[in-house]
Order: sequence, then C-alpha cells, then structure tokens
Amino acid sequence: MAELSEKQEQNVGESNKVHRSRSGFWFGIITLLIIIALAGAGFFLFTQLREEQASLDSEVNKGDMQLLELSKQISGYQSQLASVQSQLATLEASIAGKDTHFTKTLEDFSRLHNEKLDSTRKELNTAIQQVQRQLSKTRGDWLIADAEYLLSTANERLHLIGDVNTARQALEAADQRLRESGDAAVFKVREQIVKDIAALNRVEEPDIVGMYSSIQTQASQIDNLTLFLPYAGKTPTPPKAPEKPAGESQEGQDLIDSALSGLEEYVTIRHTEQPIKATLTQEEAQFIKEQLRLKLESAKVALVQRNETLYQAGLADAKKWAEQHFMQDAQTKSFIAELDRMKGIQIHSQYPDISLSLKMLRDIVKLRLETDKAMPSPEPAAEPKSKQEPQPKQEPEPAAAPAPTTPESAPAAQ
Repeated sequence: MAELSEKQEQNVGESNKVHRSRSGFWFGIITLLIIIALAGAGFFLFTQLREEQASLDSEVNKGDMQLLELSKQISGYQSQLASVQSQLATLEASIAGKDTHFTKTLEDFSRLHNEKLDSTRKELNTAIQQVQRQLSKTRGDWLIADAEYLLSTANERLHLIGDVNTARQALEAADQRLRESGDAAVFKVREQIVKDIAALNRVEEPDIVGMYSSIQTQASQIDNLTLFLPYAGKTPTPPKAPEKPAGESQEGQDLIDSALSGLEEYVTIRHTEQPIKATLTQEEAQFIKEQLRLKLESAKVALVQRNETLYQAGLADAKKWAEQHFMQDAQTKSFIAELDRMKGIQIHSQYPDISLSLKMLRDIVKLRLETDKAMPSPEPAAEPKSKQEPQPKQEPEPAAAPAPTTPESAPAAQ
C-alpha cells in the first residue's frame, strides 16, 4: 500500500511535471504574442504620434503666422489708438479752451447783466422818488407848476409863431394860477408878469386878415387888367396931335369929331413904350394872368406863415410882372399902387422879451429863501402870544390854506 501510494505519487508528480512544461510553453507563446502585439501597438502609436506631431508642428506654424498677423494688427491698432489718444488730447485741449471762453463770456454777460440791473434799479429808485415827490406836492405846488407851463407856452407862441393874443392869455392865466397858489414867494414873479403883459399890449400887430383879403381882392381883379396886344414887325410910334388946316371951317371939324367918336365904339387905339416881340395868343395871355395870380398866391402863403422875406419877394415879383406884361392904364396903376401899399406893411413886429418871469419862477426855491429872510424873525412873534389871547386865533387861518390839499383836489388842479 505504501509502495502503491508512492508509485501513484510518482506518477502524479511526473504528470504534473509534464503538465507544467506544457503550460509553460503555452505561457511563453502567449507572452511572446502579447509582446508582439504590444510592439505592433507601440509602433502604431509611435506612427500616430509622429503624424500628430507633424500636424501639431504645422498647426504651430500656422499659429505662429496668425500670431505674427495678430501682432501686426495689434501694432496697427496701437498706432490707431495712439492717434485717437492724440486726437482726444487735442479735443480735450479745445474743449478746455472753449470752456474757459464760455466761462469768461458767461462772466462778462453776468457782469453786464448785473450792471444793467443796477442801473435799472437806480432808474427805478429815481423814478419812484420823483413820483413820491409829485405825490407829496401840495395844491400850491401844482398851481406853480401849471403856471410855469403856461409861461413856457407863452414864450413859445410869441417867439416861434408870433401869436401875441395867445401869449397874453397864457400870461394872464399864469398870473391867476400864481395868485391862487397863495405862495408869498411868487410876488416878484407876478410883478414881472404884469410888466410882460403891458409890453405885449404895446405891440402893434398887423391886420393879417385884412391884408389877406386885400391880396385876394387884387387876385380877383387880374382878369380885368389889359394885356399888351402887339403885332409882329411893328414899332411903337408916339401919338401925334391932329393938325387943323388953316382954311377948314368949324363945321367940318365938328363932322370929323363926330365921325371919330363913332369909330371909337369899334376901334381901340393903345400906345406903349415897350418893344414889341411877337403877337400874343389867347393861351399865352391866359398864362401871363395865371402867373401873376400864382405870385399873389405865394405872397398869401408867406403872409399866413409870417415869413417877411417871402412876402416881400412875392409882392415884388407880382409888381414887376404887372409892369412888364400889362398896359399901364388907370386900372393897372391902381393895382400896382395897392401892391406897393401892402409891400410897405411889415408883418413881423419886434416882440418883447417875456422870458424873465419864467426864469424867476423856475428858481422858486431861491425866491422862497429870500422871502423867508425878509420876513420877521419868529422870536418877536412869540412874545404877543403870551400877552394877547386873540393873536393865536389868527395863526391857524394861514395854515388853513394848504389844509384842503387832499388827493381829490390834486387831480382837479392838474
């Protein structure tokens, strides 16, 4: 049994050795196959890696080219950015200059505006003060101001237009205003106004209406004046007295006289000392008369305007025209004599100076000071108040004159 077991163990060991050798062989073959597979896989991977490396190298080269292009673009962008920055700096400088200019302009405008506002405030304050002064005036002040206006109007009407009546009425109205004012300082002004009125009363005014009517009457008589009726080629001959024959009887002379008196109804004989130029037509005769009428019209206009020079020139032209173109018969001589009479009348008189009263009234403050100095001092006037009782009753009476100066009376005075 022991031997059988040992033989079985030997058989088993040998079978195990054979089995192990066969398994090792197949293991080696398998290992070799694995190694060959791994080598092929490694070669394949190596070739793939080389291809990938080549592709990567080409891509890297492309990337380098792109990087170069990008670097070029970046450098261009940088140059553009630098130019844009320089432009921005220029714009900032110009904006800063314009900002300073606008700021300065705004400051100047605000300064001028403030100056105008200050001047406007001053003018408004002055106007308000004037209005306050006007409102604070009493009725006497308004009457004095009205009298000053009337005196100024009298001077203007007298020296600019020559209207003596209106100037006299304005002086009388101014004297009435000063009398109603109750101001003692205007007494000297009223004295001067009285003198001015007396001076105006001594002024002799020409009768403008009568002179105008006379010129109008002369113009209406122009159609009745006789023009020269000359004939071409004729010279004026002096008139000759008819000669009486020695042997003619008185009866024959009577017959001749009766025949001549009959012819006078149909024939008119005129003599002239002026040279004859040409025969006048009806239109030329009418033109001569219209020219004379026009000269008289210009004289009338100058008479109404009180223009002495044009008035005298118009009458002189009318006289000269009448002497040259009309027959010097009785009617024409009467016409020229009337022109000479009107020419001798002066239409502009020498007016007196009435401006002294206006000057005195404009200096009313000085007159009031002089009046206050001329009045007695208040100290002696205070003594009777303690001694006599009736005197205080008389003092409120002069004070009652300015008392009615209410707002209702001021507009009435104005």
